[in-house]
Parts: sequence; C-alpha cells; structure tokens
Amino acid sequence: MRVIFFGTSAFAVPSLERLVNSHHVVPLCVTQPDRRQGRGLQPAPSPVKHIAIRLGVPVAQPERLHGAPFAGLHVDAGVVVAYGCLIPHELLRDPAHGMLGVHPSLLPRYRGAAPVARALLNGETTTGVTIFRLNERMDAGDVASEQSVAIEPGEDAQTLSHRLSRLGAEELLRVLDAVAEGRATFVPQDESRATLAPKLTKTDGRINWDQPATTLERLVRAMTPWPGAATSWRGRSLKIWKASLEETTLPPATTRPGTILRIDAEALVVASGRGVLKVAEVQPAGGRRMGIQAFRAGHDVHVGEILGESIVDSP
Repeated sequence: MRVIFFGTSAFAVPSLERLVNSHHVVPLCVTQPDRRQGRGLQPAPSPVKHIAIRLGVPVAQPERLHGAPFAGLHVDAGVVVAYGCLIPHELLRDPAHGMLGVHPSLLPRYRGAAPVARALLNGETTTGVTIFRLNERMDAGDVASEQSVAIEPGEDAQTLSHRLSRLGAEELLRVLDAVAEGRATFVPQDESRATLAPKLTKTDGRINWDQPATTLERLVRAMTPWPGAATSWRGRSLKIWKASLEETTLPPATTRPGTILRIDAEALVVASGRGVLKVAEVQPAGGRRMGIQAFRAGHDVHVGEILGESIVDSP
C-alpha cells in the first residue's frame, strides 16, 4: 500500500523506519515545522524529519493542516504516530483505508499526550501499545490491535517509551498488512473504561516532600526526560533524575520532609512524608546531570539541610 506518514517526536521514528523498510511505500512524511530550541534558539528539525531525510522520504511541514497534503499522491492509508496535533476531520477519511494511529497505552486507558508518564505516576505495573483507526475524537477510534507489556521495576518514561515505540512499529506493520489483505478487524472502545493522560507541564514535576517516598520515586521516573522532577536546594532549582526507595531507614516522626538524613557514597538519603528516598542523580541549576559523588565534589552539601524550602523555576 501507499501510506502517508504523520509524526514528529522520537517515539514515531521506529514506526517510520519500519514502514520505509517494508514492502509498503511512503510517498510523503508530514511533520511539525522546525522549532527553535537550545541556548542559541536555533531552528531544529524534529526527530522524524531527521530520519525521513536520511531515508530519502519527501517531507512536508505545514503550520496547519488544510485541505489534503497528499492530494495527487494516491495514498491508500495514513499513519499517525506522535504527530503533535489533531488531524482535521476532512483528512481522516480521505485515504481509502482511513488513518491508523499508534498509541503507547492500552486504550481506552490513558488517552492523550502523556500516557507513559501518567501510567508511571499512577503506579501501573502493565501498559502497552494500541493500533487504532483515528476518528474525530482524541484516541477514541476503533481498535485493531493491542499488545501489553510489563513495566519493569525502576523503569523511567524515557526507557519505557523507547520499548513501546519499537513494539508499536512491529504491530503497525502487522495491522497494515492485515488491512491490505482485507483481514483486519476493528473493535469499538469501551467508553466506560476511558481515562485521560493530559500533557505534562513543568508544574507536574515539582516535588512535594510531604508525599510518600513511593509517590516521589514514581514521580522521578515519570518526569524523565521531561520536565524532570524538581525541588530546590539553597534557594535554587535542583532536578532529581534518579532515585530509589530506602527500605531500612525510617526517619523520626518529628523530622521535616525534605531533610537530608544521610549522605552515602552514591546517594543522598532524604526524608519524605512517609519513608525515605535515596537520591542518586541530580542536576543543579545551570549545571549538568551528575551522580551524587560528582555533586558532592563540587558542592558542600550537609546532613540536616532541607530540600524544597522554596519554590523556584526549573532550569
């Protein structure tokens, strides 16, 4: 089949690569316009544009989708993977077989922009990928395939997203083949089970040390790679990139949450609202991401200091 591809973020890259290297034909890749980023605010191509150019796929980058970007291309189906905006109603049914989406959750659970992070935040032990046919509502179309995976202990959103992106790419090809051969079946989602996974903001990453350590450990994993779990230290931002639970230490009942109880060779042991958190990797304001040993070498941190005494913006 001739398939037009819509995608922007790194999650979409394996699907594009798998599709281009299959017997299907990709006459056009539609991705978001280059956005200014980095210290110099230079326009940077999306991960999908970078790979599409390398693979020799023509690229379109409309600011808004109007009309049919694939007019005259005679496409049979569309594929939408982490594109970044809704596909207009008039485009959804233009290809003969409609538009297929790859979503990193078991729909109808976690519809929305941040399904992986929200699943980790909620302490889920299982997630997966869904291949579905897009309709006018966000992530609500009929389902062709679902594959579940276990969330590994200590796995963060970046690692889990990478696993799901590769699984999704394989499932996408399987469903496309079934569509081409007339074998695909699509089942409506159960609306009574639907939940939402709204886009993350920097505020979502703010650490509240009054919360239990189990909640904070999930927060750190869910906020990696963006926006990062952030607290403050001596009035400046301190991001926490890696943390684990300390099972053997219980702080005195009078200990203020956020207090550094102990400094080990590889971790800061910090009191929370219930239990303690072992902080193993941090990023001070204006600095790089580093382990605690490197952090201590450049910063005179002490037992008894309190993290999160003031609310500051993340770097």
